[in-house]
Amino acid sequence: MSFQDLNLNTPLRNALEDLNFQKPTPIQEQAFAPIMSGKDVVGIAQTGTGKTFAYLLPMLRMLKYSTQKNPRILIMVPTRELVVQVVEEIEKLTAYINIRVAGIYGGVNINTQQQELMRGLDIVVATPRRLYDLVLRRAVQLKSIQRFVIDEVDVMLDLGFKFQVNNIIELLPANRQSIMFSATMTETVEQMISENFKSPEKISIAVSGTPLENIDQQNYLIPNFNTKANLLKHLLADKDIYKKILIFISDKRIADRLFESLGQKFPGEISLVHTGKSQNYRLKNVSDFDEGLSRIMIATDVMARGLDIEDVSQVVNFDTPNYPENYMHRIGRTGRAEKKGQALLFTTEAEMDSLKAIEELMKMEVPKVEIPAEVKISSELIPEERPREIEINNPNKSLEDGGAAFHEKKDKNKKVNLGGSYRREIAKKYKKPKTRGDKNANRRNKK
Repeated sequence: MSFQDLNLNTPLRNALEDLNFQKPTPIQEQAFAPIMSGKDVVGIAQTGTGKTFAYLLPMLRMLKYSTQKNPRILIMVPTRELVVQVVEEIEKLTAYINIRVAGIYGGVNINTQQQELMRGLDIVVATPRRLYDLVLRRAVQLKSIQRFVIDEVDVMLDLGFKFQVNNIIELLPANRQSIMFSATMTETVEQMISENFKSPEKISIAVSGTPLENIDQQNYLIPNFNTKANLLKHLLADKDIYKKILIFISDKRIADRLFESLGQKFPGEISLVHTGKSQNYRLKNVSDFDEGLSRIMIATDVMARGLDIEDVSQVVNFDTPNYPENYMHRIGRTGRAEKKGQALLFTTEAEMDSLKAIEELMKMEVPKVEIPAEVKISSELIPEERPREIEINNPNKSLEDGGAAFHEKKDKNKKVNLGGSYRREIAKKYKKPKTRGDKNANRRNKK
């Protein structure tokens, strides 16, 4: 089937031709008719199979020109970067359509976004927290929403957005179409579907957790951070094979440490993205990596969800994520649009349980690869890897956390407790009564 076989109008067909898209992916083909029918839809497909176009094409096909101020389509996504990407995809598809669209996310001036909403929009793409803040400001009303899309809902719940998501859903009209697409399905997501979707049609291109067959996976068992860094430097030195590499790390402190370590070996080739960086810094680094201005990007899981970066040759999991779904989203950044990709997974002994959980989710074992003989095996541990002495009565606090409270006393505070003898000496010197309340005893002392 080609896009010409779908019930698309001429403006959308022209936009797809400009993008050189000829053939819909399976999820795009199978989701088109159910969404056009107005039913609630839940789609499960691996990352990199075109889920964003799967819900955008039918919704844009049905969206009519309007001058009303309140938006008619709401798309909620978990991260700022994904908001920017979805807005860009909408703008590509509406090159020949008069549509008002805006991205709403934190980290930028909320007053500017409020003014944009109050001027009137057709489509709002937003993160839950910033959208909820603007709803409380009465900057936007959701009573006219006809179609509501939740993209990567499991991440929103993981990031603590459940309160905002539930409150936003309560403000939506009951007579709406609800659509959700994801690469994984968890029990929490199933519960949200049962509470907020009306007899949804489920479209499953693959079982939740099934990896793409065109991604070659490899697993290295590595003792510590420094050995991982040594292996990375060895691999990345081959620029013919490692052309565009995305490195995932769960902890932003470790990401900063690796950025500094690799920067000495590959100056000017590395970008860094995590929540500790400003929004403009993050967007610029994503853009530089996407356009090939930097060869290597180090990122926390904020980048793992939904972002479509072209031609990523390898994804490196510098750590083994605690949640197996995160691994699925990470490796989905390579091998997109049916291209070949490679995913490397670094695992320490402490991460073996996480590796087993990933293999159980995928129902396959990640092939093991030996560390090349040229790579130095380090025994030096970074501070985050060193064992911590724990206080017996406070297991959440390390003895190393004592800080400045443990110091020598000043001389004036080094007094010795003289006890009773001290009191007797004072009594002799000042002739104080032994018994203050006994008048007779006081008279005897004076004599």
